Amino acid sequence: MRRTLGTCYYPEHWPREIWEEDARRMAEAGLTWVRIGEFAWKRIEPQPGQFDWQWLDEALDILGAVGLKVVLGTPTATPPRWMLSKHPDMLAVDAEGRPRRFGSRRHYCFSHQGYLEECRRIVTRMAERYGRNPHVAAWQTDNEYGCHDTVISYSDAARQAFRDWLAQRYQSPSALNRAWGNVFWSMEYDAFDEIDLPNLTVTEPNPAHALAFRRFSSDQVVAFNRAQTEIIRTYSEAPIAHNYMGREIAFDHFAVGADLDISSWDSYPLGFLEDRAGASPEIQRRYMRQGDPDFQAFHHDLYRAVGRGRWWVMEQQPGPVNWAPYNPAPLPGMVRLWTWEAFAHGAEAVCYFRWRQAPFAQEQMHSGLLRPDSADAPAMGEACEVAKELAERPDVAPRQAEVALLFDYDAAWAWDVQPHGAGLSYFGLVLDHYRALRRAGLSVDIVAPQSALDGYRLILAPGLMHMPEDLKARLEASGAEILIGPRSAARDGEFSIPIPLPPDFPGLDVTVSRVESLRPDMPVLLNGGGRIVGYLEELEGSAEPVLQTENGQIVAQRAGSVTYMGGLGDDAALDRLIADLALRAGIDTRVLPEGVRIRETGAERFWFNHNATDVATEIGTLPPAGVHIEALRGMPKSL
Repeated sequence: MRRTLGTCYYPEHWPREIWEEDARRMAEAGLTWVRIGEFAWKRIEPQPGQFDWQWLDEALDILGAVGLKVVLGTPTATPPRWMLSKHPDMLAVDAEGRPRRFGSRRHYCFSHQGYLEECRRIVTRMAERYGRNPHVAAWQTDNEYGCHDTVISYSDAARQAFRDWLAQRYQSPSALNRAWGNVFWSMEYDAFDEIDLPNLTVTEPNPAHALAFRRFSSDQVVAFNRAQTEIIRTYSEAPIAHNYMGREIAFDHFAVGADLDISSWDSYPLGFLEDRAGASPEIQRRYMRQGDPDFQAFHHDLYRAVGRGRWWVMEQQPGPVNWAPYNPAPLPGMVRLWTWEAFAHGAEAVCYFRWRQAPFAQEQMHSGLLRPDSADAPAMGEACEVAKELAERPDVAPRQAEVALLFDYDAAWAWDVQPHGAGLSYFGLVLDHYRALRRAGLSVDIVAPQSALDGYRLILAPGLMHMPEDLKARLEASGAEILIGPRSAARDGEFSIPIPLPPDFPGLDVTVSRVESLRPDMPVLLNGGGRIVGYLEELEGSAEPVLQTENGQIVAQRAGSVTYMGGLGDDAALDRLIADLALRAGIDTRVLPEGVRIRETGAERFWFNHNATDVATEIGTLPPAGVHIEALRGMPKSL
């Protein structure tokens, strides 16, 4: 696939007389794609059933006239105010029972059937009109499912839909009672209509109840998205995408992605560093203007898997944002680095958000490629630089990595329901393993539990709370070195502790006999270096010890090619473990300088310096925000 650039544009925000000039400047900057329309429902349909298409027709013609391709977004993330008059009960409700009102965006409940029909109606009208438009080269459904914690809703509509979902899943209240262990605390139900949502309970709800609600809520997002894709495909052959978010685990992205052609995500490295990356204060200071060295890359690899190889960055941060606790400006060169980093991980397109900074409303402090007065913002020069570099580079040449890292949204929900210790999370566990792999200079494929595992030499599957027997069998048969634990196979599919006790993995004589969570200021030291932090399991069995505490407690054990890790390791512990596993798998590793990362494709090896200073490496000195591309197989050399 050819690497391309784009931007996000809102013609409805700007006077009609500057649209042609905007389009000309976009084309001259080397952009290919322009995303429009995803927030414009009120301008498209000012009143129920009254449509104004002229402005959108003109915008498409103007953009297309200079050779730009349009990603047309469905506007269902921002229903107009008149929609609430028609459907006053369509709002989502938070866990405290408060409606999430009109006045910003994403003010709808996925379970409200009336609103779903309104969405089908507007998407049908858009697809009918623009499905064959030569300038509409791709579609985007809605915008950022899950943003602002909007997947989970405790509305009346969600309550009724959840009861229907439970009836279909369990068929009878008695079967549900057995599955959930409702004999505990006399929680048995006699009818599905007795089951409420798992909020506002005196103490924590039954974890099986809470997990079922998380699964249901994810299914509602999948159904909502599928309703749109089915309509678009009736009228258009253009590919369909959705723009996911960073560290958003409230719904199964693999399930949503099954109905899409392209996976995309919205990358805001500086905002995420302060808001979502889970970085220490030291890391936040060191990378204040660069972003976490691994957080963006993790999502690039995750969404490549969600898109089955096809993925974009639909929104790339170009300057200071407006929504994080602190919003610094990027280090000069970082917008270029972030762009090339995405391409190194296989992106087809990187689109900058947004074209022009808005002088009004909630995002007026969010930078664009242009300032509000239409002068170039600092990122414009870096975007133009990348556009020129792309013209001299070959197409994307993807290849399978030697290392696979499993990611399971169901496991993330299970950890959220029962973390067993403050601050413990599945996402954090997986990200820690990903960071260790990257520190060792390894390229990584993130895969779903149901994905094929052929061809990998090392597979990491930490923290998969429920491990179906077929997954265990496929891991065992893969021929790779395997790492599982902690908490792998710790629950069955209905959130009960299984018997035999976990992990119950074929050929591995290891049993987790007891677990404990640790205070953050009370880590457990390991022999040979490193610490266990936050969570520790007591292990029994005859498998070979791999890691032990200074007191002699076994923390990791191995039989054949399968290693079980019974605790959360810090960076030093994980670096030891990854080095050992890679050696056993016959994979070469590196010890990279702090903040330097590499990524290999089929034709290139990329080097990235995330530091604000020069760094000496085996290929020479990398400048701050430096990008170096080594050619493999005779391709053109570095930037």
